[in-house]
Amino acid sequence: MRSTTSVHPTLAASVWPASERTRWLRAILLAVVGTILLTIAAKIKVPFWPVPMTMQTFVVLVLGMAYGWRLGAATLALYLAEGALGLPVFSGTPERGIGVAYILGPTGGYLLGFLLAATAVGWLAEKGWDRSWLSTAGAMLIGNVIIYVPGILWLGALIGMERAIQVGLLPFLLGDGLKLALAVAVLPVAWKMISKKST
Repeated sequence: MRSTTSVHPTLAASVWPASERTRWLRAILLAVVGTILLTIAAKIKVPFWPVPMTMQTFVVLVLGMAYGWRLGAATLALYLAEGALGLPVFSGTPERGIGVAYILGPTGGYLLGFLLAATAVGWLAEKGWDRSWLSTAGAMLIGNVIIYVPGILWLGALIGMERAIQVGLLPFLLGDGLKLALAVAVLPVAWKMISKKST
């Protein structure tokens, strides 16, 4: 069983070590890069059945695990702040609105879920859950659930719970399974490459 007290270095810290003087600069740069990746992932739609798929949940969870819970949460908070200020960083913006009005719309719960999920999987990564395929899959599954719970609850409050599940959950499960499998392949492989370079 994994220790709940020891803290493992994050993937970002292992790839880009920083001194006490430069760690804040690294954190700011990584957070900005993270928001750019989140925006790109929100805008690109991959043809998929039964609905087109974005890679945004994949990026949310991978960033959380690669950055750790503090930087992961800060990156998602910065992303949400950019959107709240009216920058067209979310999926469907500016066509479907911008700013706080968009955040309070049907996808608002999912956006909150992004922040909570990045924090949670980042915390799990710092406990070593990103080192093996099985534990990475577990962390990603937990992250997906954390995204969906506030998303469905908020959407359900607007359109009814049964309808929210039909349009806000079921069509996305197959795509999320594919993204989970991709994350499970990427993170442990990245750690193995780092381990080989350090030996």
